[in-house]
Amino acid sequence: MSSTIPEIPGEFKALSTDERIAYVQALWDFIAQSPEEIPVPDWHKEILEERLAKFRENPREGLTWEEVKKRILGKLSDT
Repeated sequence: MSSTIPEIPGEFKALSTDERIAYVQALWDFIAQSPEEIPVPDWHKEILEERLAKFRENPREGLTWEEVKKRILGKLSDT
């Protein structure tokens, strides 16, 4: 991956904030069409391996996605 970021086109600068966000979302959707081409940093892989090892040691210790979602939504509704 190149370390230089290309110049932002003038047309992009002329867009409203909402249009810029929509454009960036569309750009990401375009990139995500080929997930095999998106590089995964080694440190991401290391974290996943650590978490998987912890899960394998104590598979009943974690929460299900539904439990996590319920907890998060509960905290959001309290604010």
